[in-house]
Amino acid sequence: MQTNMGLIDRIIRIVLALVVGVLILTGQLSGLAAIILGILAVVFVLTGVIAFCPLYVPFGISTKKKA
Repeated sequence: MQTNMGLIDRIIRIVLALVVGVLILTGQLSGLAAIILGILAVVFVLTGVIAFCPLYVPFGISTKKKA
């Protein structure tokens, strides 16, 4: 598994996940929206931490800078 996410992409994903988490914990998001966005937030954190997005592979996308 080769990384395909750049630093900015990773930071954006993690920040969005944190925002969703705060909204859920403060009660601003609830119900089905909270469940769906919560799952998406977990996926964003995981992909941000490992720097690999499986959805980028079929499209040949990489936000990682070429060395």
